[in-house]
Amino acid sequence: MPMATTKRDYYEILGLQRSASADEIKSAYRQQAKKYHPDRNPGDQEAERKFREAAEAYEVLSDAEKRRRYDRYGHAGLEGAGVHDFRSAEEVFSAFGEIFGGSGLFGDFFGARRRGPRAGADLLVRLEISLEEAARGATRTIELPRKEYCDTCDGTGAKPGTVATSCDYCGGRGQIVTARGFFQMAQTCPACGGEGVRVVDPCPSCRGSGRADKIATVQVRVPAGVDTGTILQLRNQGEPGDPGAPRGNLRVQVQVRPHAFFIRKGNDLVCQVPISFPQAALGAEIEVPTLDGPADLTIPRGTQSGDILKLRGRGMPDLSGNGRGDELVEVIIETPKRLSPRQEELLRELAELEHHDVSPRRKSFLEKLRDFFTEPEEGDAEPTR
Repeated sequence: MPMATTKRDYYEILGLQRSASADEIKSAYRQQAKKYHPDRNPGDQEAERKFREAAEAYEVLSDAEKRRRYDRYGHAGLEGAGVHDFRSAEEVFSAFGEIFGGSGLFGDFFGARRRGPRAGADLLVRLEISLEEAARGATRTIELPRKEYCDTCDGTGAKPGTVATSCDYCGGRGQIVTARGFFQMAQTCPACGGEGVRVVDPCPSCRGSGRADKIATVQVRVPAGVDTGTILQLRNQGEPGDPGAPRGNLRVQVQVRPHAFFIRKGNDLVCQVPISFPQAALGAEIEVPTLDGPADLTIPRGTQSGDILKLRGRGMPDLSGNGRGDELVEVIIETPKRLSPRQEELLRELAELEHHDVSPRRKSFLEKLRDFFTEPEEGDAEPTR
């Protein structure tokens, strides 16, 4: 799943500055796609590689969130972001059908694209994990229903002992080509669906589909730092493609379960910890939970309810490997609901002391309160509130 470190810079691929607008990105991709389009460069493997490379760059830079992650962390920041792995030009046409279709940007220039052997469809599953697994990484085994090649016909769809025949409607080309002025327009053959062949005597097991429903067992490596919504992509673990074509990919969407103590905010973890009034007033050493086990935390004298104390480096690891966030401990001063006689006696004594020795903040509040309820005499100025 880790992305290759030798990938070229996406802005360089499209010939753009990093400040390029969305319209500039789309325009640059149009030019690259036209230049390296397989119909313009038949049999040129290098041109097809650049065609697929440009598509990957466009997919990232045209998506605001993927572009933000790429700008900040480079290719490493896109791990788990669900970036397409374009293994063939056909996958580009499939992903950007609205651009390459007959009514899209290139439709009138190139015409429709003959599909040929199609790669398998991608699959999407959801995987629920704990916060601890998200923090440390994990390997999980999942079972999923997916298509497999039919054991009887080996995926051909034809009855054993027979073979598919060339489509006589399109002559085995998979498309019907018509001339319009200086251009040639092509559309998928309606008789064979673009396959170029037709099954006359279908397999009795799969009824000519060449596929069978099965349950697959797949291992998923979850990298440390994932969050809810992270997409992990497993290559060649999706649906089978046409004979000779690769499988699709399996896209695993992560769901992190709520935790008993922690709330995640970015790479930081927020934890509410109750303390007593004496601990807040006098200061204390307390033990708080962390993902790495219990840790000691110093409560300064005079801590107020709602104050945030920080444990550096005790949060979640960054998905791109750039360190860890912090744990933010929010202290909450608890008021006891039941008091022993001695506790009540001491608190009443404290209350009497506070009555005669009022803090500056409280004194200011009491003065404002007194002025608020004091009606001004006639001719007196209004009190300041």
